[in-house]
Amino acid sequence: MKVLVIGSGAREHALCRSLSLDPDVTALHCAPGNAGIAEVAELHQVDALDGKAVAALASDLGAELVVVGPEAPLVAGVADAVREAGISCFGPSGEAAQLEGSKAFAKDVMAEAGVPTARSYVCMTPAQVDEALDAFGAPYVVKDDGLAAGKGVVVTSDIEQATAHANACERVVIEEYLDGPEVSLFAITDGETVLPLQPAQDFKRALDGDEGPNTGGMGAYSPLPWAEPKLVEEVLQTVLQPTVDEMRRRGTPFSGLLYAGLAITSRGVRVIEFNARFGDPETQVVLARLKTPLAGILRAAADGTLADLEPLRWSDDAAVTVVVASHNYPGTPRTGDPITGLAEVAAQDAPQAYVLHAGTKRDGDEVVSAGGRVLSVTAVGADLAEARERAYAALGRIRLDGSQHRTDIAAKAAAGAHGAS
Repeated sequence: MKVLVIGSGAREHALCRSLSLDPDVTALHCAPGNAGIAEVAELHQVDALDGKAVAALASDLGAELVVVGPEAPLVAGVADAVREAGISCFGPSGEAAQLEGSKAFAKDVMAEAGVPTARSYVCMTPAQVDEALDAFGAPYVVKDDGLAAGKGVVVTSDIEQATAHANACERVVIEEYLDGPEVSLFAITDGETVLPLQPAQDFKRALDGDEGPNTGGMGAYSPLPWAEPKLVEEVLQTVLQPTVDEMRRRGTPFSGLLYAGLAITSRGVRVIEFNARFGDPETQVVLARLKTPLAGILRAAADGTLADLEPLRWSDDAAVTVVVASHNYPGTPRTGDPITGLAEVAAQDAPQAYVLHAGTKRDGDEVVSAGGRVLSVTAVGADLAEARERAYAALGRIRLDGSQHRTDIAAKAAAGAHGAS
């Protein structure tokens, strides 16, 4: 099978790494990719938001499956254009991707499907914002209704900060605060059958101890030793399947990756948000544990044959990923700094630990930073403690001037804390 992956982040590197190890994949392409992806796939330049250009590239390459990684191309309808060209595509239609593209749309779908979520208001004026913030009280949860690259949510007890963020958005969703630990659960679906993957937990705050501003994610781990064994089945029955059924009922079937961000509250599981694609950095740890070859799963979802698949096989190992970010991330990150130590990790830590690239590019013989989140250092081990140890040992070999990373990824969970992040 010839596969084309669209995107340039660590999520796409994780996908490409798994696909490159799949014996059924005879040719692997990525557009636009990054310096790390170039080691496992042939790179091509394309405007990832231009559906016709992506479809034309896929046709020229003879691709039999296109995997659209990021949310923006999905919301822009790139998957529709690829399917119209007669090529199998893993990723929802532009209409279905509104589950991520619009928080208000997702809330409406959840209400119709009976999916448990936070109470919320959709606000478009300062007066509505003031009323909603007053109704819920602190801590305030304020979400930009549109796409914001994982940084459109503010959770704060500061009324002025909450009000300022809300009024800076064209349309905003303000909702009640959900207590309890957060869980990310991915599910692959063809619009009818829903195949949940293994749960993970990510770390959204920039600094240790969950301090600092929200980011796109600074690390993740899987499995969750503190989670109830029935969690995945419960979420499948109360969240994932009802949502997929409701989307199909509306005439906009959702096919691809449905990502449920969940809060395990004192009143039960509640949905924080939906995403329409693999999450970053959770993909890095979930795919590190998946033993079933990936290409066949994605192709079955694209072609509507998920029900025919054998049950997925998973490693008993734990996986941890730690994100290395540029100086000043998540503000305006500094780029162009050389990255060293990558060869040492490959020589001394592989295959138990490896580096997945996000914001990187080649500059002559050097790999340099080219974005906010630069690398995901990922490791597996017999348990979380061993995976953590290996990830941080590998990270210690890498040099990137001014870089930052959290030192506490999976630390509480590895120490046996219940519901720990």
